[in-house]
Amino acid sequence: MQPWLAWSVLIVGWMLPLLHVAVSRKSGPWMPPPGSGCPLGPRPGWLTLVLLLGPLGWGLYMKARRAKAAHGRAAEAERA
Repeated sequence: MQPWLAWSVLIVGWMLPLLHVAVSRKSGPWMPPPGSGCPLGPRPGWLTLVLLLGPLGWGLYMKARRAKAAHGRAAEAERA
């Protein structure tokens, strides 16, 4: 494999998704909710998944965001 191709895969497959999850407001807070048994908040959890799974983890993150948004729109429509 050519070095430039390896760097491209690394940057596009892992670094950009990590950056997206880290800076997105919709990733959740850094700290866990009060009373939670888990020491990690939602954002570090998503960062761990994306770091370990790469593009697959990012796909899971995007799917969860879409499902959450769709659920919010459905609840909003019921109230109207």
